[in-house]
Amino acid sequence: MNLDELNESQRQAVLCTDAPMLVIAGAGSGKTRVLTFKIAYLLTQGYQPWQILALTFTNKAAREMQTRISTQVGQQSASQLWMGTFHSIFCRILRYEADRIGFQSDFTIYDAADSKTLITALIKEMGLDEKVYKPSHVCSQISRAKNALVLPSQYSASAQLRQADNAARMPMIHEIYARYYARCRMANAMDFDDILLYTWQLLNEHPDVTERYASRFRYVLVDEYQDTNYAQHQIVWLLARGHRQVCVVGDDAQSIYSFRGANIDNILHFQQQYEGSRLFKLEQNYRSTQTIVNAANSLIHHNRNQIHKDVYSRNDVGSPIQIQQTYSEADEANLLTQRIRHFSRHEEIAYSHMAILYRTNAQSRSLEEALRREGIPYRIYGGLSFYQRKEIKDIIAYFRLAVNPNDEVSLKRVINYPARGIGQTTLEKVFAYAQERALTPWQVIRHPENLGVNRGTQAKLNAFADMIESFGAVAEECDAYTLGMRIVNESGIRREVFAGQSPEDITRQENVQELLDGISAFVQDSQEQEQGMLLTHYLQKVSLLSDLDEDEKDNPDKVTLMTVHSAKGLEFDAVMVSGMEENLFPSQLSVDNPRQMEEERRLFYVAMTRARRFLVLTHARSRFRYGKTEFCAPSRFLREIDARFVQQSGAQGIGKPATSTQTSSIGVRNPFTQPQRVERPEQVRQQPQPRILRPLRAAHTTRLQSPASSFAGDLQPGTRIAHERFGQGTVLQVEGSGLDAKARVSFDNAGEKQLLLRFAKFTVIG
Repeated sequence: MNLDELNESQRQAVLCTDAPMLVIAGAGSGKTRVLTFKIAYLLTQGYQPWQILALTFTNKAAREMQTRISTQVGQQSASQLWMGTFHSIFCRILRYEADRIGFQSDFTIYDAADSKTLITALIKEMGLDEKVYKPSHVCSQISRAKNALVLPSQYSASAQLRQADNAARMPMIHEIYARYYARCRMANAMDFDDILLYTWQLLNEHPDVTERYASRFRYVLVDEYQDTNYAQHQIVWLLARGHRQVCVVGDDAQSIYSFRGANIDNILHFQQQYEGSRLFKLEQNYRSTQTIVNAANSLIHHNRNQIHKDVYSRNDVGSPIQIQQTYSEADEANLLTQRIRHFSRHEEIAYSHMAILYRTNAQSRSLEEALRREGIPYRIYGGLSFYQRKEIKDIIAYFRLAVNPNDEVSLKRVINYPARGIGQTTLEKVFAYAQERALTPWQVIRHPENLGVNRGTQAKLNAFADMIESFGAVAEECDAYTLGMRIVNESGIRREVFAGQSPEDITRQENVQELLDGISAFVQDSQEQEQGMLLTHYLQKVSLLSDLDEDEKDNPDKVTLMTVHSAKGLEFDAVMVSGMEENLFPSQLSVDNPRQMEEERRLFYVAMTRARRFLVLTHARSRFRYGKTEFCAPSRFLREIDARFVQQSGAQGIGKPATSTQTSSIGVRNPFTQPQRVERPEQVRQQPQPRILRPLRAAHTTRLQSPASSFAGDLQPGTRIAHERFGQGTVLQVEGSGLDAKARVSFDNAGEKQLLLRFAKFTVIG
């Protein structure tokens, strides 16, 4: 082991063994190196491998540390360390001590699906409405209780918890928890949260067991301490409070998982809990340029609740951070594809060394579509492509049935989603009958009296068929957005998706709203470019996008798309953060909560510090929200970055809001209650968007209020315009007159478009 490989701060943290230790490791400062060197150093100071307990959050982190330690002390010693995730180490202890907490040592571990299955069964047994007591929400609530070390008896006795459940119209959660807890014990089973709960219970209620393990583990190390929840924090305290040989490593500036139960106070208050502890700061960033590090510092210094540190870099100064304003989410996506091309061609950065980050999963839609148009390969890190997400595929299946009820695949997918009492047995009868008589399943469903099922089942099949036919009856009359909204509402998907409030539920809600907003944008763009805007036309576009999901799977050189939460721990040569707008990043949910606002700022800090060489931050002046254009103000975080480190470009400066009116909003608000449209501050050539096309030509004619000759206006080749969605461009050609006036425009980011001027939304800028 060569300590000369460490800088002075790292070396001091490794050599300290005489007091509790808090190591604050700034982004890119060599945290893993310090942990591995420290464990190797302890082994040279008389500690045996089995006397060292090292707790991590991921198996990957544990494997990486063990591999590095093997190179220092050899494979044999490294393999004897008690090193692994909280759950794997504590499960190992519980196997040894199972009888002390009333379990057998061969207890089963339930995964999330097992837990949800049992919760669902209990809800049915208790005669509760599954649409009110959504199993996913109940599971989340029980999980939070366990991670807060709240047992069923305590939950039931808590007036605060019971009041919150009553307010959520779920007063029986305490009883579900009690029954779930009892059933797991009867089955000799634990879920993941139980592993923490029972480990704490074992140590808290059996001092002899605590003493035995505290004596065995002479030194305790914890990685990513800022991510620990209350249960993990308390278990570490029980194990280490006696000998006080404990070292926790983390970065309060990267605490971003409160929604999972992480408590930043664990790391902020460590020194108060462990009196006489020592603080070490790893402040040299080995990852990023000086400009990126300095900019990130200037941002995070706005947080009050933090352990102050001065992170610095001795790498190159690097390029200024690019802050670029765009006209719309479509313009933003087009701009980012251009930046990717630039990094690839002029900076020789591989696609796999670039990433686009965003605050919510739903933002990937416009980015994916732009990347596909440009033929740039990409991957969604830790998730599915937008059009492969379940809620999106469900809605698309309804769309396909509306225009083609003989689509068997779509029929199977949604005939009983949301649940309408048409079970698998009935469906099997439908398909068997269809096959026997050479009919389509739809033909059978249209006449269920021939199936031999009871009247109740016939009524359910008839109701489903009538609904699908009612959609199809107007498929040639309504534009895609109008019909799409109707399908989402009348099919029951709206009620199903917007019933829950868990993080997973909110993500699904955002995805559904993004799909509808994308359809609205499709209708507007199609109208301006004189293209089809019916549901059949939209489905043709989607089918081409979906087919591309199967292409180029073996190509490793892809741009990475991911949420900022997923990006923690990763790094890229070029990072682009999209959607830097108020109520998007920071989230609308955090605006009135100072503690949550500080976490949003830490999340942005994480995004910035993923970049090694280049950092691009983009924000749009407008986005489609709830089927209409809403105007956005730039994120306050952009103004918090020291101006010395940024270079701004776009139509407006960062300090100026996009409009003088209220900014747009995004979040858990029900998107089906549409806000009023915000008026543009400047004069824009636009007409109200048609929604009912019956008949098509008449609808276009009756909506015109101004003289036909005014559409072409003073447009001439060379005129510069700013389009509401496509951004700035140059007019190449104007042809036709009156209702048929058109302009061919070369847009800076979106390429060449032909616009039907009576519908085009733009301003002349030069």
